[in-house]
Amino acid sequence: MLLLQVAIVVLLTVGAVAWMVLMFRGDAADDAAGHSLGVAESFAQAPGMVAALGSDDPEAVLQPRVDAVEESSAVDFVSVYDEHGIRQTRAAPGVTTERLTPPSLASLLAGDTVQGHHSGPRGEVVRTAVPIRDSDGTVVGAVNVGVLERNAGAQVAQQLPALLGTAAAAVVATTAGTTLVGRRLMRRTRGLSTTEIMRLYEHHDAVLHAAREGVVIADDRRRLLLVNDEAQRLLDLPAEFQGRPVRELPLAAPVAELLGTGREASDEVHLVGSRVLSVNQRSLDRYGVPSGTVMTLRDSTELQEVSGRAEAAAARLGVLYEASVAIGTTLSVTRTAEELAEVAVPRFADHVTVDLAESVLRGNEPPAGVPRLRRVAATSAGPGSGVAPAGEPIGVQPSGPQAAGLASRQAVLTSDVRGTPGPWAQSTEDARRMVDHGFHSLITAPLATGGSVLGVADFWRSADSRPFDADDLALVSELAAHTAICVDNARRYTREHALAETLQRSLLPHSLPDQSLVDVAHRYLPARDGVGGDWFDVIPLPGARVALVVGDVVGHGLHAAATMGRLRTAVHNFSALDLPPEELLGHLDELASRIDGAEGTEGDSDGFTGATCLYAVYDATSGVCVLARSGHPEPALVHPDGTVEYLNVPVSPPLGLGGGMPFETAEVTLPEGSRLVLYTDGLVEDRVRGIDAGLEALRKALARRDRSSEETCQDVLGALLPARANDDVALLVARTRLLDPSRMAEWDVPEDPAVVAGIRADVTRRLDAWGLDETLSFNTELVISELVTNAIRYATGPIRLRVLTYHDSLVCEVADGSSTSPHLRRAATTDEGGRGLFLVAQFAQRWGTRYTARGKVIWTEQSLRRPSPDAQEATADELLDQWNDTAW
Repeated sequence: MLLLQVAIVVLLTVGAVAWMVLMFRGDAADDAAGHSLGVAESFAQAPGMVAALGSDDPEAVLQPRVDAVEESSAVDFVSVYDEHGIRQTRAAPGVTTERLTPPSLASLLAGDTVQGHHSGPRGEVVRTAVPIRDSDGTVVGAVNVGVLERNAGAQVAQQLPALLGTAAAAVVATTAGTTLVGRRLMRRTRGLSTTEIMRLYEHHDAVLHAAREGVVIADDRRRLLLVNDEAQRLLDLPAEFQGRPVRELPLAAPVAELLGTGREASDEVHLVGSRVLSVNQRSLDRYGVPSGTVMTLRDSTELQEVSGRAEAAAARLGVLYEASVAIGTTLSVTRTAEELAEVAVPRFADHVTVDLAESVLRGNEPPAGVPRLRRVAATSAGPGSGVAPAGEPIGVQPSGPQAAGLASRQAVLTSDVRGTPGPWAQSTEDARRMVDHGFHSLITAPLATGGSVLGVADFWRSADSRPFDADDLALVSELAAHTAICVDNARRYTREHALAETLQRSLLPHSLPDQSLVDVAHRYLPARDGVGGDWFDVIPLPGARVALVVGDVVGHGLHAAATMGRLRTAVHNFSALDLPPEELLGHLDELASRIDGAEGTEGDSDGFTGATCLYAVYDATSGVCVLARSGHPEPALVHPDGTVEYLNVPVSPPLGLGGGMPFETAEVTLPEGSRLVLYTDGLVEDRVRGIDAGLEALRKALARRDRSSEETCQDVLGALLPARANDDVALLVARTRLLDPSRMAEWDVPEDPAVVAGIRADVTRRLDAWGLDETLSFNTELVISELVTNAIRYATGPIRLRVLTYHDSLVCEVADGSSTSPHLRRAATTDEGGRGLFLVAQFAQRWGTRYTARGKVIWTEQSLRRPSPDAQEATADELLDQWNDTAW
């Protein structure tokens, strides 16, 4: 064996030497070719080569360069030839050819590189010829570089000592390894004889029978060959089992089936008598022994009991984990209580009820002492169970476990309630019915947190379920503590949400003003997760006009609601000044910027994040509607025939973000009976639907003719609103009306005081035609006389008077071309004027000034409602006497 290993090593060494010779020879040729090519190309492209070849004595110029290259580049020779193939440098030793061969010269003149091998006096030489080109690419010569191939045998000789040393080391290592293996084998068998090996087997058999794991070996005919003592004890086998078939032995059915079929088994658990056995069975075929099977048995009775307790603990941990995930998913007090019941049934309990303090359900703090409870969650217990359903008030029995738990704030275990019926139920009759229904074990756990008791939860087991124990009590305490925290969070949210919603609803209009210019319907729906900043308004304006407003403050919560209230109040104030829509939005934008600046200086404030607004003024006398919007969605117009269009109103940045840029308006004439629809973005946009899809859905919902404003609101909300909106929604629908032309009268007033009397007479006749009483006619004559006279005296033309009546008002308007506005003041007794406007203010319900593009309009409004009988009428003289300075 040793000689064979040495022969193999020698053959491998010889093969390695031959391979090295071939490898070095090929490498030497490749290295010589690459080196000669690189030197030749570098020398041919060196500066001055073309000039040197064209000089009078090329050898004198080129020979020093050639010598330097041969010395520094480790080449054997360098030769330079002209275009005729004549050498222009001295020949190197061993180079006898003076001219290039014609084929080589032709290839060089064509611009190719020529390589070849040459046998010289010094051995094999690799020659590389490279053309020399002038500036235009013409070949004017060539450089021929030769490199002598190195001797491969010498290189092999250099490596041979190492190779032979390695081979010798391999022979030594092989010899040593063989010797060590032989000696180790002798040590393992210890040179034992057959007798000694048999004795060793007997010792192994003794150990087998002393093991605490049963071993059973059967042959392929299902006869027992070997059964150790532990297997005989576990299986209760008789003493005479050797060689008997399995079917004849009194074995337990699972073990007999395994041994009888010979199938493989891994950690199967079987009950044999009172023992729990873990059984494994394998075939002996895979181990190269006679066919049969080997079975091992382990007594796992105690381990099974421990595993059962571990599984119960794992199940309780699973309930706690599921509770941490499933309880408190919402900020609803009721839903949190229901989640507790859903987690506990049926994994831990058969029935659960949760009773909370009534104040907690409203979001308030729980009271001190025993609270008034109301059942908010109860799993189904079946009819006639005696369990009060959800929604019922629950009384606490003074001596019952609920009272004890509330007093101690600890969970109370009642292992068997059947022996003490009464205190744990609402009444003795309810207790009897619960016992008849199968309830037998109870754990009562108070829901307490932060020193306050929020309620109580009852966990029941019934029918065949085992009674609760101390481990279950600990689990219920953990569940109750986690649920109490979640309920308290939901209670706080309920309180904050109620406060924010109350604030918001107090800031929104409770009812729209009484007016007859448009038929208005509105809807406001708060968001699912809290109140927002959406609002709407309908503001009557003088001159048979009405303002329609919809706005939206970015964000949710108290801050958004408060900001909405400030902006809505500002819109009312600005509209009282009768400002055009673009000016009103400009003032509103300036106010929003001031709010943002003021809140930005507060360290704990989120600041103003922007708002949108759409302001429209509809004139019922002409049907003209002027609109302006600041970052708000464009309004929709439904024509009387049911066609829908979105009005192209110029959009400006949201309020507070415009930077003082001017607002633009759009002027649209609305046919009578058309519907103007104003809305916030929450109606047409949500997380799953883009605004384009929302606008198209709104168009489809509006495209119905002969619909009232209320019916339109119902159609829109039914088609667009999801079950639970993520953003609040404000919707305002206004169906237009036109004022009857017979209820209006207009006069062009010449700039002559003499025409005032005629104007008064014309107005009186028109009031008589409208059926207005004499008192109103007298007051109107006085008002018109004063306003027209002042316009003629102080203003510029053209002057125009308009009188119109609608709803319960009479409006008088005097328009002129001046931009100056009169002011109410007290006139002294020595003043010749200044009392007329005071009289106008006394006889009119209200008055004001509205500026137009060509001047202003001074208007007054009188109520058509009759004054109360006990109201005292004042004459003009009496009113003037009130301003007599002598009376002061």
